[in-house]
Amino acid sequence: MPILPDTLEPGLAVVFIGTAASRRSAEIGAPYAGPGNRFWDILHEAGFTPRRLAPFEFRTLPRYGIGLTNMAPERAGNDDILGPGDFDPEGVRAKIEQFAPKVVAFVGKRAAQEFLGRAGLAYGLQAQRVGPTAIFVLPSTSGAARRYWNPAPWHALRAYLDHLDHTNADPME
Repeated sequence: MPILPDTLEPGLAVVFIGTAASRRSAEIGAPYAGPGNRFWDILHEAGFTPRRLAPFEFRTLPRYGIGLTNMAPERAGNDDILGPGDFDPEGVRAKIEQFAPKVVAFVGKRAAQEFLGRAGLAYGLQAQRVGPTAIFVLPSTSGAARRYWNPAPWHALRAYLDHLDHTNADPME
């Protein structure tokens, strides 16, 4: 059983894919709930939501075109305690294929590495796709990853989605 429920439905603009629920998120049943986590702040700052949502409001995200899932849905804790068997790239790929969002955005390089099967990823838009779905890699919002924090890729994702909305064309095509 997943630690946290997905918020997925057809027609979403973006699905954010985390690594695993934090211990705090698992305790309260809401994603990105750690006291130092920047997820809800950057969603608002970058223009994905009209105000800063609280973690317990995660079920409202689809109304903003946003979905959530995790690469290691049955585990909780920091990346350093996760092993290769904890990740479910095939399950995540099936969800992407089923719901077909415009973009999937990995919240942290570890989640993206486990999905794409390679290290050395840069932040931003990736050359790979899952069908028509574009892939972004974003800096982790976790307080534990604070030294790597950079909001620019989050803003670039928002600009990419805005471009798609205004042109109905993918700049990668």
